[in-house]
Amino acid sequence: MVYLLFTYPNCPNCESLKDSLSSRGIEYEELDLTRKESRQRIREFLQVLKRDESGGIILPTLIIKEGEEVKAVLNSREEFEQWWPSKE
Repeated sequence: MVYLLFTYPNCPNCESLKDSLSSRGIEYEELDLTRKESRQRIREFLQVLKRDESGGIILPTLIIKEGEEVKAVLNSREEFEQWWPSKE
């Protein structure tokens, strides 16, 4: 599986999710949304992204892919920890 983590600097929820991934030895690609390349990359997933009530993308956003298929879109350490046991 491929783990793509879209983040923003100084985001405590982003750091928490990164810690959770690292503690399980999961390799992931971090994509900082202050960078143009990351903003272009997230566009691939616009149809599956979760948004808040004002339409903004919820961060962090962890996209889990297997091949070309998106298996999960998670937005917090808690969501990841609920999803992870089903994959062990």
